[in-house]
Amino acid sequence: MDSSEFSWKLADHPKLPKGKTVAVVVLDGWGEANPDKYNCIHVAETPTMDSLKKGSPERWRLIKAHGTAVGLPTEDDMGNSEVGHNALGAGRIYAQGAKLVDLALASGKIYEGEGFKYIRECFDQGTLHLIGLLSDGGVHSRLDQLQLLLKGVSEHGAKRIRVHILTDGRDVLDGSSVGFVETLENDLSKLREKGVDAQIASGGGRMYVTMDRYENDWEVVKRGWDAQVLGEAPYKFQSALEAVKKLREDPKANDQYLPPFVIVDESGKAVGPIMDGDAVVTFNFRADRMVMIAKALEYENFDKFDRVKFPKIRYAGMLQYDGELKLPSHYLVSPPEIERTSGEYLAHNGIRTFACSETVKFGHVTFFWNGNRSGYFNPNMEEYVEIPSDCGITFNVQPKMKAFEIAEKARDAILSCKFHQVRVNLPNGDMVGHTGDIEATIVGCKAADEAVKVILDAVEQVGGIYVVTADHGNAEDMVKRNKSGQPLLDKNGNIQILTSHTVQPVPIAIGGPGLAPEVRFRKDLPTAGLANVAATVMNLHGFEAPSDYEPTLIEVD
Repeated sequence: MDSSEFSWKLADHPKLPKGKTVAVVVLDGWGEANPDKYNCIHVAETPTMDSLKKGSPERWRLIKAHGTAVGLPTEDDMGNSEVGHNALGAGRIYAQGAKLVDLALASGKIYEGEGFKYIRECFDQGTLHLIGLLSDGGVHSRLDQLQLLLKGVSEHGAKRIRVHILTDGRDVLDGSSVGFVETLENDLSKLREKGVDAQIASGGGRMYVTMDRYENDWEVVKRGWDAQVLGEAPYKFQSALEAVKKLREDPKANDQYLPPFVIVDESGKAVGPIMDGDAVVTFNFRADRMVMIAKALEYENFDKFDRVKFPKIRYAGMLQYDGELKLPSHYLVSPPEIERTSGEYLAHNGIRTFACSETVKFGHVTFFWNGNRSGYFNPNMEEYVEIPSDCGITFNVQPKMKAFEIAEKARDAILSCKFHQVRVNLPNGDMVGHTGDIEATIVGCKAADEAVKVILDAVEQVGGIYVVTADHGNAEDMVKRNKSGQPLLDKNGNIQILTSHTVQPVPIAIGGPGLAPEVRFRKDLPTAGLANVAATVMNLHGFEAPSDYEPTLIEVD
């Protein structure tokens, strides 16, 4: 919407007053799951959060924080901090992941961005390498996106292209690899007819080559590296079609687990190892199984396996796979363009805002909350405070992180009565949860709960209102599980630790002395998600939300 077409002025809420201090607390990585010993939130002493849950049932509920509720393609897609805070601040669901890639390819914007300009520098002298899952499953990648990308890069100057394929058999039928390779080979043949030197250079099954996740098994990534970069693999073929057909002759063969192979010329030389001066694109849109290969391609200081050589390349992801690590630093498709966020509206309507977190999540309560926008909307109305995170150690070493310091800053801001909204992110559940250290995560959850109490006590003193919620799950389930929900064991009988986010819902609680007694959560929004929070917060400030926002979670009885 063009800003000239609407007024920034929000309508007053007919039943809720203005002027109350509203504290918005986001517990990072704090989902709701069955209580067991691997649920660190359940095991930890969390009396403050427990009291909110056990309080009025009309002021505590669960909301969705994954999948389509945050703009991701499927219900199998875990939420993350970036899309979570986008939804919390924007009040609407914006396309993320595959949808963004579709839009960028259809409009041609993908070729206008900084990421493409960065890799295009290599097109004259070097080779463009495309690495990803060859599949139309739509979970990690899509064949039609690869086809459009091949057509587009060749039209924008790529003269030599090598595709490093990973066969699927997990999101699509086992054996479908043969048909996908035939389709790709046909497309590459047409490019060769137009003078583009384009061919498949290497391959392997997704679960055995390259696509590991959560640092479970770096050998998987190494097998891919050896084939893609060193041009070395146990199997060598003169065509990829021959490779998949031959490897599938093994009675135990499965597309997911095909061994690594390289394509060689008649003299036995690999046709497309990644070399100095080349460009590389990982074309999967889903992040979790691209983070490890991205680290290997991008990090100069890397010790997970011996890379043998680290070619000087220009590397870009299809998207940025990890917003916290800013990995990769170059990507073809930018995050969504989000306009008219709740923060911008509130700044235009006299709401003074204080936002604070420590370094690892500071950008989430500011940049991502404000629609991927840096800086202030109005420096006279906003104050952002970043507390430096611990450096040089993993977060399980100091699992309390800076929770108390964040809470102190929030408490002081609330008690100053200078701000109408005080917004914080407490990172412990997520950042300590990612380390896989269960005991440390329990300590981190306790620290976050204590921080919430400090903030709510301040809200109580000023007669304010609180909203306590989360951006996605993590600490509530720290073990990998089978389909029946039982913990998975490794070959030594030990539990397999889960270090990732989850698809669990997250809590939201409202309260405080400033909240009118007749305010309660609506019962007609059972599938509400993070995007419904913005309208809710606007109501608590005494305003109606814009008509195109996701509906508020509250009603006044």
